[in-house]
Amino acid sequence: MGSGSATRVARTIAFIDLSGFTGHTDTAGDDTAVEILALFRRIVRDVCSRHGVRIAKWLGDGAMLISVETEPILYALRSIVDQTTAAEIPLGLRTGVAAGQVILFEGDDYIGKSVNLAARLCDAADPGQVLAEASILAKLPPGTAAAQLGSREVAGFGEPVGLVDLALPVS
Repeated sequence: MGSGSATRVARTIAFIDLSGFTGHTDTAGDDTAVEILALFRRIVRDVCSRHGVRIAKWLGDGAMLISVETEPILYALRSIVDQTTAAEIPLGLRTGVAAGQVILFEGDDYIGKSVNLAARLCDAADPGQVLAEASILAKLPPGTAAAQLGSREVAGFGEPVGLVDLALPVS
């Protein structure tokens, strides 16, 4: 097997997801789903561009966000939550955040443990919740509160992971 171009870099990853989108689409219809997604994506694009956070990829009713540092991504997440609420998007946002070394694969994709962990934490989060690995505590900006959740089993990981529930900072 040949190896593709891969470089290790330190990044903070966040996955965001509109909770209950499939059920809402089923009851409200496709036209409403398209309106919600268009508004959600417009908000995410605008916020990320203002905070220097890259949208690594869209995932249907969610997205993978990436930042060189933790602070900008947390401020961006706070703004996304606030703006989706103000826009009366009727679905809660679930979020998972992890930071660490990742593999920049072929120049435009990110893979590795931190990416997988952020995705799994997003899946495990309740609507309105921001789950993060406990090691992120050392990187939090002022005004960010974190409730320790202890070590928990996370799908796909052999050992329990220390988790925190973040209350995002106001920028």
